[in-house]
Amino acid sequence: MKITELTPMLWVPDVEESIKFYVEKLGFRCSNYVPEAGWGIIRRDHVAIMLAKPNAHSAFTGAQFTGSLYLNTDDVDAFWQSVKDTVTVEYPIETFEYGMREFAIRDNNGYMLQFGQNIEKNF
Repeated sequence: MKITELTPMLWVPDVEESIKFYVEKLGFRCSNYVPEAGWGIIRRDHVAIMLAKPNAHSAFTGAQFTGSLYLNTDDVDAFWQSVKDTVTVEYPIETFEYGMREFAIRDNNGYMLQFGQNIEKNF
């Protein structure tokens, strides 16, 4: 048995608004949205993220994920330039001693998204 893919599911209070954020601000496309189910999936290149309203049995008061989603890109500087003025920046683009150039933002729900690029050949 092998695991072939990871698709995170983020609980959000408004799936439609969340899809709109990812599509308009980050260049994702909506590949499926089922309003009556409170569920949608967005994609960009090789990345997919599910967005869903939590079911009635789950307490939900907002973003509860304690980590971040880390997305690798082949041109982090260009992506930074395209989003930096339209999103909430957690930290601006910089190069780190561990060989990554990256920045972090918050989505419209408060989830942290980090975007990075390996700039060292031996990383």
